[in-house]
Amino acid sequence: MTLSNALQQAWYRPRSWSLCLLPLSWLFRLVAMLRRFYQQRLFPSPALPVPVIVVGNISVGGTGKTPLLASLVDHFIKLGYRPGVISRGYGGDHGDSPMLVTPESSAEQVGDEPLLLARHCPVVVSKDRYQAGLFLLEHTDCDLIMSDDGLQHYRLPRDIELVIVDGERGFGNRQCLPAGPLREPVKRLGEVDFVLVNGSDSGHEVAEQEVFHLLPIGLRDLKQGTVVAPQQWHGGKRVHAVAGIGNPQRFARSLKTLGLEPILHPLPDHHVFSGEELTFDDDLPVIITAKDAVKCAHFGLDNLWVLDVTAVLSSDVLTRLAKRVAKLNKSA
Repeated sequence: MTLSNALQQAWYRPRSWSLCLLPLSWLFRLVAMLRRFYQQRLFPSPALPVPVIVVGNISVGGTGKTPLLASLVDHFIKLGYRPGVISRGYGGDHGDSPMLVTPESSAEQVGDEPLLLARHCPVVVSKDRYQAGLFLLEHTDCDLIMSDDGLQHYRLPRDIELVIVDGERGFGNRQCLPAGPLREPVKRLGEVDFVLVNGSDSGHEVAEQEVFHLLPIGLRDLKQGTVVAPQQWHGGKRVHAVAGIGNPQRFARSLKTLGLEPILHPLPDHHVFSGEELTFDDDLPVIITAKDAVKCAHFGLDNLWVLDVTAVLSSDVLTRLAKRVAKLNKSA
């Protein structure tokens, strides 16, 4: 078992040895508080001239952030906005300067999530999200900025904070890193504008939370490009499910809801794939996530499928969010 796996087990299934990490967690919280004070109070960055929405979380691991952000982008495009996304580009090697993601960009260069989001709108990656925002405004006609993660990147001024919570795993033992999965204490949710729970809203003691769901919309042959509706799948029930994401168990459960029997092969988040990891000694279909697909298309493998999903939010949440953005009206 790797150290990462051992820590995650301790976060969600209490282990006595994890108590030894509490002093480090207290230090982590102190440093985070000082950093926030330094960036927001002592040396705040000038506000950007368009509305800024931060879509992030207070815990590590997969929460469904990328498909939710893609759905929000599509929603605002339908409303007549020209949204753009800024991202850290985690897992990519893009240097210190902001970089606009293009169709020629690779996941190794800009990261997997930005490459996926760039199919919906302009995306700029940078270690400094504030500089990414300035670069995005300079090189595109964007009138609404959405930050992919970055809730704790307090150098970035923001108008709306939207936090995603994993409805299945919740907050674990409610401790900050490394003794627990939290980047900030749970009380931070009392300061944000929207709390969206992926799946179930039960048992997490968060006021005014809203639920959203990830809905499978199709299985796509990565090589051929053909799409099959979930109810029309004829590839057999037994499948290999390979996932390099923050919560691979959620991916497996999504496949089970379609009546499939996945053999799960979990890999680390932002994993760099090889063709051998997607090849098995049988003829069963192999299904991967859309986030992983941007790193695997060039393998040209047969019988490799992608589970495409979309995030479904209530019309009430979308309406309230749109009204908040309209009130800001910075671009007028």
